[in-house]
Amino acid sequence: MCLAVPGRVLSLAEVDGVPMAEVDFGGVRKNVCLQYIPDAGVGEYVVVHVGFAIQRLDEASARETLANFERMGILEEEFGEVPR
Repeated sequence: MCLAVPGRVLSLAEVDGVPMAEVDFGGVRKNVCLQYIPDAGVGEYVVVHVGFAIQRLDEASARETLANFERMGILEEEFGEVPR
């Protein structure tokens, strides 16, 4: 299954002219393309689908969604081992 998962932007970079970010998904960190929302900032929450941030999300909604996904085992399914 491939879901859109919320995560918090930890850092920003540019790779070959493409805006990128390191994003934390409840303990799992991944590099994400910010091409669709290049003005996303550190500390903001974004919804990520197949490696692309596709929209912003408020912190409360992001945390609630991550908690629900973790409870249902979806984070582990998406990312493998999820740190506790």
